Amino acid sequence: MDNDDAAAGVLIRMATVADLEAINGVVERALMSWDLPDRVKRLSLPVYRYDGHDFDAMGFMVAVDAGGPVVGVAAWDPHPVTGPAGRVNGLLLHGLYVEPRWHRNGVGSRLFAALRDKAAELGRDGLLVRAQSGARGFFECMGMQALPAADDERDYANRYWLPLPSHSGSRE
Repeated sequence: MDNDDAAAGVLIRMATVADLEAINGVVERALMSWDLPDRVKRLSLPVYRYDGHDFDAMGFMVAVDAGGPVVGVAAWDPHPVTGPAGRVNGLLLHGLYVEPRWHRNGVGSRLFAALRDKAAELGRDGLLVRAQSGARGFFECMGMQALPAADDERDYANRYWLPLPSHSGSRE
């Protein structure tokens, strides 16, 4: 699925507020590639953009092409969130965006792997994702498990969970 040669020159690093304009550019171009009506994309875009205050409350990492431009971004909540059935403490992925011209070249997979490592570093039991319907296949390929909605009116429709190895080395 991934073209390792294309992603080989991509560096994954923690983002800073200096990356904000590039991050929002990636988010906009990724969102505009979604299979939604143009009006919905246009009206939704402001909700998906980040601002400098988000760096106070969220974690960000970026994928940077060897030539310098940001080609992908992952944003997460560094505070523990409740996982499936309230049993575990997870890391919530707010968004994973990749430049459309870099789709299917391993950038998203590398960002996801880096985020999985970050969750383990923070001592989380797993990753929780609320995905757009078009991203379900990606998260399933990353080994995530679809979570059933306990409450159809309150729960996000496309929630996924990836348990991480416990400190003893076993999986939940």
